[in-house]
Amino acid sequence: MTRIFVAGHRGMVGSAILRQLQARRDAGEDLDLITRTSRELDLTEQAAVRDFMATERPDAVILAAAKVGGIHANNTYPAEFIHKNLMIECNVIHEAWAAGVTRLLQLGSSCIYPREAPQPIREDALLTGILEPTNEPYAIAKIAGIKLCESYNRQYGTDYRSVMPSNLYGPGDNFDPENSHVMPALIRRFHEAARDGLDRVVMWGTGTPRREFLHVDDMARASLFVFDLDRETYQANTDPMLSHLNVGSGTDISIGDLAQLVARVTGYQGRIENDLTRPDGTMRKLMSSDKLMAMGWTPQVDLERGVAETYRWFLENRAG
Repeated sequence: MTRIFVAGHRGMVGSAILRQLQARRDAGEDLDLITRTSRELDLTEQAAVRDFMATERPDAVILAAAKVGGIHANNTYPAEFIHKNLMIECNVIHEAWAAGVTRLLQLGSSCIYPREAPQPIREDALLTGILEPTNEPYAIAKIAGIKLCESYNRQYGTDYRSVMPSNLYGPGDNFDPENSHVMPALIRRFHEAARDGLDRVVMWGTGTPRREFLHVDDMARASLFVFDLDRETYQANTDPMLSHLNVGSGTDISIGDLAQLVARVTGYQGRIENDLTRPDGTMRKLMSSDKLMAMGWTPQVDLERGVAETYRWFLENRAG
């Protein structure tokens, strides 16, 4: 039996990974899945994480826990974003090693790359330029997570891996109007505008920045694909000091076109206006997932279908 601790199992990505692991277990795979809520285990508290690892003795760890948010949240709470994410990574990775865990997968973010990185962004663009200021603290923490994994691998011979997703969306997303990412924010805004019969929706920025979106179920499949790779294959496709793998859909869309898509899905028929006093963020962020795709993984959910599925989930679980 393989005991796997899924940290962050209530988050959007963690819950998707957990669903797929549960399906494997139900199909006969010998898995013991360990979870804890944040109330049961505060991952920012080193002693609590140490005691948990020593008691539960997982064979492997999937680290999907993080403090996340959109541009507004990152700008408003930069200290919280860097501190909490650093603490989570340091505690989980170090105490996993101390408890003898040799296999670990940690999830990061495409914001680790420089603001002006050549497109599509390859893994070797890491640490080659200035980060996007609006989410630099979060990005620094996620870069540290990659380097933690690489450092423990180099010094202790562990098999700790990192995957960097593009912008994720899907069931379980955060639709809070103040702290959500662009996709759920647009879904909620256009839903409420259609519901209330508004004649206009105002969007932040110019609408020209382009973003790559990946459905959370595709990310979960990619995470477990990388998690399951034999060590030789993973090492043959990465470098000891550049070991992370990008996970993306391979295509991007402008925020303006995305707004039009979300408007169609939600049934909104009014005007879409732009607030040019608000920041755009990085102008383009398309990642190269060539390494991962060359190993056999491909995304399965196209954007229009994914947005429609996400909106249905929102209506059933979050809509007021």
